Amino acid sequence: MTFSGANCAIVVGAVFWLAALCGAGRVTRVVAAAVALAGFVVLVTPEPSVIRAAVMAGVAMLSLLLGRPSAGAGMLALSASGILIADPWLASTAGFALSVAASGALIMLSPSLTRGIARWMPQPLALAIAVPTAAQLVCGPVIALFAEQQSLVGLAANLLAAPAAPLATVIGLLACLAAPVPLLADLLAASAWLPAAWIAHTAGITARLPFAQVAVVPGVASAALVGVVSAAAGVILADGFRTLPIVRAASASVLAVVLALGGAHVALTGPLASATSPDGWSIAACDVGQGDALLVRADNRIALIDTGPEPEPLAACLRSLGVEHIDLLVLTHFDLDHVGGVEAVQGRVGEVLHGPPGESGDERMLRRFADGGATITLAGAGMQGELGAASWQVLWPQRGSEVFPPGNDQSVVVEVHGGGVPRALFLGDLSAEAQRMLVRTAPLRGDYAVVKVAHHGSGDQDFPLYQDLRPVIALFSAGVDNDYGHPRVETLSSLEATGARVLRTDQQGRLLVGLDGDELQLWTERQPP
Repeated sequence: MTFSGANCAIVVGAVFWLAALCGAGRVTRVVAAAVALAGFVVLVTPEPSVIRAAVMAGVAMLSLLLGRPSAGAGMLALSASGILIADPWLASTAGFALSVAASGALIMLSPSLTRGIARWMPQPLALAIAVPTAAQLVCGPVIALFAEQQSLVGLAANLLAAPAAPLATVIGLLACLAAPVPLLADLLAASAWLPAAWIAHTAGITARLPFAQVAVVPGVASAALVGVVSAAAGVILADGFRTLPIVRAASASVLAVVLALGGAHVALTGPLASATSPDGWSIAACDVGQGDALLVRADNRIALIDTGPEPEPLAACLRSLGVEHIDLLVLTHFDLDHVGGVEAVQGRVGEVLHGPPGESGDERMLRRFADGGATITLAGAGMQGELGAASWQVLWPQRGSEVFPPGNDQSVVVEVHGGGVPRALFLGDLSAEAQRMLVRTAPLRGDYAVVKVAHHGSGDQDFPLYQDLRPVIALFSAGVDNDYGHPRVETLSSLEATGARVLRTDQQGRLLVGLDGDELQLWTERQPP
């Protein structure tokens, strides 16, 4: 959010330096910098943060031209006011608000933070830390108004990426200017790749770190909470509050409480996560929102059927159950709500069994698993194998089911039983028509202990199928307040009419099923409303 302002400063500073090197006077340097800045804005497109940064730089250059430099806060206020007068709608954009807030933090807060942090380290290092810290503290409450998460690694990421930003900006700009000379432009563009790649990889790697982000509920309450924590951190770090011991003590207390709660959360969702889960489960339905992610365990061998729509919920579920490695990953089909979370298990899978791919992106996903050491197999009816002492068998897609396109009706249907796993059937996202074809072609024999209801409990079901299956437990994997109305009332009623115990991830969270002798055991994360 601060890089547009930094980039504008880099461009203006570079032109000032070059003009001065050529012996140009103040007016010439300012005019040259203004022309370069205007071209830079056109080149990078006039986003709200770029407009703010460019206008502020223009006001600063005008003050230099007149020989009366104004205070940074005044320049920021004048820039922001002028922009909003010209385009009031920018006041409603998050990018503009964050850009102005970050600039204000750099102007007004970073000097005090630098002096405060310099008590513990050399001045240059203190300055390098104070600049992104100021922006983070001031922008945090604004981000909490509309974002569902707060970054805990943003400061470290900015510190690591900052040295590469000037190189990428200057070399990239020179590459654009050298476009009439293709050979030179290509050389410069290739040279800009290294710092740009450093920035991109820094962002990607830090974002994937454990506990890199904390989830928040967007709104005023979250903004107020983040604001209190940010203010407390600012008081502790900044210079000027040492003469106010009461304020510093209150701020230290706030940070101590936050750190204690955060540490407890990390411990309970990290090293101690599995300690809060029962050990006797053999089937688990993870609460991953509107999607499927189901685990089967036999003799500490693990099968995962689909990965849900996002990596984070699946990763949290795996941690809570102490699952490190997936012996068999079944990708029933390639809709996002079933494969969107594959990054959570990338490089941790022994074998991938998948339905028919439909797009080039599906093939690329499978190649990534293969590159990570997994064996890749296209599923078909009649395939079978072992998971510890348990056995699994693919019942669908059958030969002749090619009348259905890749997707829901070509979902891989798997039956698992034995080895301490209650007899279970996982129906993917089959529609009623595909379910009727399954009944005609597959060796389905009734009395299943567990049935994962097809397509999150949609209304498109062949209800006689469930009457024939006679499930003891019917699992519904769906998200809270999803746009599809899943699970549908008629589907819930039909399953209850078969005598099945209905379990829903949208109401009860993570669902666990175990087998103690001949008796089924159930654990739910929370009680249904």
